[in-house]
Amino acid sequence: MLGNIPTGTTLPPCAGLNCRLAAGFLLIVLISYCNPAMSQSDRTAELAAIFDGTVNYAETNGITLRYVEAGDGPLVLMLHGWPESWYSWRYQLKALADAGYHAVAPDLRGYGGSTIPDDIEAYNIRELTADVAGLVTALGYEQAVVIGHDWGAPVAWQSALLYPDRFSAVIGLSVLYNGRSPTRPDRPLRQQPDEDFFYTGYFQQPGVAEAEFDADPHKLIRRLYTSRSPGTPTHPPEVTDPRAVAGGWLPRLGEPVRLPDWLTEDDVNYYADQFTRAGFRGGINYYRNSALNWDLTPELAGARIRQPALFIAGELDIVNRGATQAELEARARPHFDDLRGVILQPGIGHRNQQQAPEDTNRLILEFLDSLNLN
Repeated sequence: MLGNIPTGTTLPPCAGLNCRLAAGFLLIVLISYCNPAMSQSDRTAELAAIFDGTVNYAETNGITLRYVEAGDGPLVLMLHGWPESWYSWRYQLKALADAGYHAVAPDLRGYGGSTIPDDIEAYNIRELTADVAGLVTALGYEQAVVIGHDWGAPVAWQSALLYPDRFSAVIGLSVLYNGRSPTRPDRPLRQQPDEDFFYTGYFQQPGVAEAEFDADPHKLIRRLYTSRSPGTPTHPPEVTDPRAVAGGWLPRLGEPVRLPDWLTEDDVNYYADQFTRAGFRGGINYYRNSALNWDLTPELAGARIRQPALFIAGELDIVNRGATQAELEARARPHFDDLRGVILQPGIGHRNQQQAPEDTNRLILEFLDSLNLN
């Protein structure tokens, strides 16, 4: 805290992104110190301002989405994953704005300051993509480029498929589009006690996973983000029994010895504060609609993404299970008309736009500039 810095102390020089972040977080500390009761919306506005963003709200598809925006020009929508928020795109907002784009990062339905519907079925892919398409209209545009990471990637891919006139290009991070499954997904509501625990199966029974995570949002964010950041040391997990009967997810994730270099305590606190407010139920409901999503989109059997497209992932991202660039490209090609690249970032894990922001920004901007939107 500031009270521990002696008067007259000379702080080390900084430059570029790190300097701006340090100055921004110092501002947050000062504001929080002077006003401990600062509201969630005020803190979001202050964080957004660090990255030259402003907070706004839009009505779309019968709900309200909170979003942070920066810049002016062709519209670029950035869709976050689980368990995240607009804040996962903080490093992209200013970079895209400086390059002449209108960058918009919403809290998707069920998250942060956006509407949190009660029904599980309200989180099906038809509703999620309609939210995004409606946001384009609400912002006064006819078309946008859509970028998605983690769960935001399937929403982005499906938005391009279901609203081809609304989205001129698409970028997916972490989760590749592999086409519509030939068979209907069927996940049992409960894992059998002697089955190996797997988080997506654990998520299926309503009320269970969200109760565990809502009880300690800080613990989930710290442990999950660290576990998906290769090379960051953790303490041994409390539960090592692989069977589902042995317990939930948090004790299977080791407490970090330290946070990853790309994640600060301020970051953890903001994410956790958002989930303290909104809860985890909305985001987990995305995982409970795989069968319904399949039922609602029969027209996508054999459909190809026709817009210019790009895929970016960390080389060490657990989602892609060690697949090489050639293997991922071979999987993807049959489902795209204009796939302009499958890129693996060396040494990077799951949250690549946060862990490697400058490289991710470069790749995004090279793709956007090739579209000649300005």
